[in-house]
Amino acid sequence: MEMKPEQLASLQAQFATLKDRSPFYARKFADIDLGDVRSQADFEQLPFSEKDDLRHVYPLGLAAVPARDIVRIHSSSGTTGTPVIIPYTQQDVDDWADMFARCYRMAGITPDDRIQITPGYGLWTAGIGFQLGAERLGAMTIPMGPGNTEKQLRMMEDLQSTVLCATSSYALLLAEEMKKRGIRDHMALTKGVIGSERWGHKMRQRIADELGVELYDIYGLTEIYGPGIGISCDEHAGIHMWDDYVYFEVIDPKTGAIVPDGEQGELVITTLRKQGAPLIRYRTHDLTRIIPGQCACGSKYPRIDTLLGRTDDMVKVKGVNMFPAQIEEVIRFTDGASSEYQVMIDHMLGKDILTIFFETSATGEDKEHIEQELATIFKGKIGVTPVAKGVAIGELPRSEKKTQRIFDNRY
Repeated sequence: MEMKPEQLASLQAQFATLKDRSPFYARKFADIDLGDVRSQADFEQLPFSEKDDLRHVYPLGLAAVPARDIVRIHSSSGTTGTPVIIPYTQQDVDDWADMFARCYRMAGITPDDRIQITPGYGLWTAGIGFQLGAERLGAMTIPMGPGNTEKQLRMMEDLQSTVLCATSSYALLLAEEMKKRGIRDHMALTKGVIGSERWGHKMRQRIADELGVELYDIYGLTEIYGPGIGISCDEHAGIHMWDDYVYFEVIDPKTGAIVPDGEQGELVITTLRKQGAPLIRYRTHDLTRIIPGQCACGSKYPRIDTLLGRTDDMVKVKGVNMFPAQIEEVIRFTDGASSEYQVMIDHMLGKDILTIFFETSATGEDKEHIEQELATIFKGKIGVTPVAKGVAIGELPRSEKKTQRIFDNRY
């Protein structure tokens, strides 16, 4: 994708003082004169940033402003190592709110809507990001946070919430509860804004059908503001990215080379306005592609495709690489298989064993037929023959946050 003149100008303005403001970048770009970045080609010679870079400067080594200018701290969970601390200035908070409000508007949400927010609050960016945007939009905001499904449903009914913000896992759990209780007709929901984890076609259809809403994918990550830097539109043909706030590239994850628009690769993001913790060529490890051309919705904002997964989501079984998105495609094309699945990978008697559990309403011989069909499609699409086991609808675990679906027990 071609860098716009205004994007290059924003970067050059930032680069003029970046090394003076940030000890992190003074070290990272010690041998680079940022004044020499005069074109997209020059920019593409700059080194990437990685999450490990940010961990190494814990807690506030990433800050590019004095501590007195920091008004907010957010952080990654730290479940895979030292947490990443991201400082925000007031401008950063305001920019994030503006982007998120734009997301809501892209989804057709207005100040007349009532937005129920179920993602978590605290150091995590999700809940407060959804709230910031809703308040900036001027809509009624219902900041429930995660869990307490009984109260969620009561507030949803009593306050006549029209928009649900959730992870796909929790949206499914709420949809199933509504169906079980027969209370969908008491609700006023029309739209769902879903983020934080990738989700397959069948899961999307189940949530949309059982909640009776139109669903929108929202995108973001803690290091780059949080959710709200992009969202799908009514065409549901990719995620529009706010390229006046972020510049993005797609690279070959192995070589780091830019791939042509339309080709799958790893998303790399650069912030154009962020003050507290600017990020230059940050490797997200999210796998996607830039969708060429303008969207049929008429928006000028460029698009990336729905995420395939993450480079670190990949598992290798019997010499074959696979991603959750590929498994979800198998589920999609297996008649009789519902949306929920779980994969167990074990190593026994010197060989890998892959078992896929999936939910189905079928029993007896019908269930056996679906198991055989799923195993056949899995082998054809991915190249490995699994042990396929159908279980009853609702038997696999549900989550109020993100659902873990692949368990690699070999190590």
